[in-house]
Amino acid sequence: MTMRQLTFLAPGQLEWRDAPLPAIKADHDAIVRPLAVARCDLDYHIVTGRVPFPGPFAFGHEMVGEVIDAGPKANVAPGARVIVPFQLSCERCEACLRGWTNSCSAFPPYASYGLAAGPRPEFGGGFADAVHVPFADHMLVPIPDTVDNAVAANVSDNIADGWRGVAAPLQARPGASVLVIGGLAQSVGLYAVAAAVALGAGRVSYWDDDAGRRARATALGADAAPLSPGETHRHEQFDIVVEAAGDAAALGAAIHATAANGVLTVVSIHLGTTTPVPLHEAYYKGITIHTGRVHARASVPDVLGCIACGALKPEPVTHRTARFADAVEAMDDIGPKIVFLAD
Repeated sequence: MTMRQLTFLAPGQLEWRDAPLPAIKADHDAIVRPLAVARCDLDYHIVTGRVPFPGPFAFGHEMVGEVIDAGPKANVAPGARVIVPFQLSCERCEACLRGWTNSCSAFPPYASYGLAAGPRPEFGGGFADAVHVPFADHMLVPIPDTVDNAVAANVSDNIADGWRGVAAPLQARPGASVLVIGGLAQSVGLYAVAAAVALGAGRVSYWDDDAGRRARATALGADAAPLSPGETHRHEQFDIVVEAAGDAAALGAAIHATAANGVLTVVSIHLGTTTPVPLHEAYYKGITIHTGRVHARASVPDVLGCIACGALKPEPVTHRTARFADAVEAMDDIGPKIVFLAD
């Protein structure tokens, strides 16, 4: 039996193709029918060619769905509405037990839905009639009735990514000031703003040369300003800084803006093989710098709980909703966040 599946072929080329319908392979497996898929920031850059990924591979990895089949040990029942974290993880290995769900040893490195580039194996994508989920007893997270699909789809990756930039630092320093520098990871930066506001940051600022994103950051509760050389606000200092811009100048500005003994989290990909970093200033201020891929599954429950209780309000980040049938036409829309709903 076959199903339809959206396939990335090359920059600017997406195509609906037939693919084998997935089936239960082990007792902990489940089969999920995607109900909504959000376009990740990385998806946009893959489709437009800024980030090179060789095709073909199944596309889409920020998803929610309905369980349609489950093995006897999957701990989910058909009909359940669930978030499917984009990275595959097992909860049994040492990495998972430490919360490092981006590097589960049960799967090849970087295993995820919708991103099977180069030698990586294919695990399917969200723009499909069905998706196979191993270790479903761990992977699948039930969605509260109060959270709709268009919001929940973003939790699988980008909201969790923004959340990790501020949640732990604010837990260590309640009421701390937060700066987010936006850009390449455009929705991740905005979600970091939303999370900082929800978690009680004393002040939240957003710097970005894109006026549209600044307007969305303001709607989320931040004060916003351009990130331009010579601006006086660049002399301000913040306890917690999130760099979502993905370029060397912004990284330098982020280090300059991080207060002594502050925390800087780099959530964006820096595409060059090397990136100049002003470590001299970072060293003397004693700041902590974190970078790397999000541990999505480890963050999902806290993010989902914060949305369900009404504190975290990510809706202003989404600029458009569309149908699965619109995906080929709409995927290169420049705006920060599109959510596609199943036809």
